[in-house]
Amino acid sequence: MNVFEALFQRRSYRGKFKDTPVPREDLRKILEAGLAAPSGCNKQTTSLIAVDDPEVLSKLKAVIDPPVAQTAPAAICVLTQRINAYRDRCFAIQDYSAAIENMLLAIVELGYQSCWYEGHITDEDRIGEKMAEILGVPEGYELICYLPVGIAEDEVKMPNKKEFSDRAWFNSFKGE
Repeated sequence: MNVFEALFQRRSYRGKFKDTPVPREDLRKILEAGLAAPSGCNKQTTSLIAVDDPEVLSKLKAVIDPPVAQTAPAAICVLTQRINAYRDRCFAIQDYSAAIENMLLAIVELGYQSCWYEGHITDEDRIGEKMAEILGVPEGYELICYLPVGIAEDEVKMPNKKEFSDRAWFNSFKGE
């Protein structure tokens, strides 16, 4: 698969996963893809925790309410540090977003599926903080994203997308 195939095959998968374990070597490749992402002023504000221990996964899944990805055999938790990179500017959001997209593409390349769960993790009920406590994340880091990883049990469906000409142009807004 080339990068364009991975881009066009990646979907947010919210279905059930097969109980096939994800080999640690595949999880490592996914983590490496995330860490290869660019970082504002090279501050490297993104850190990652792969979870493949069924007991730890069970504890994480138990605090996610409403439940998501309950059948995923592995997951990646994305951490960020809010570090100013340039003057008073922090690029943590850009840093972890690039890392997450790299990992989502690597996940597809390796034959797995996932979904970027962030708002569900960082909203008022502080699920990310509960997850961070389970994982022993130290102060100064924020757990902001949960990526389940596994083989899709259901068909992966393409969402409806607007036409190219409705969202992309050349030389000006709604130009050529």
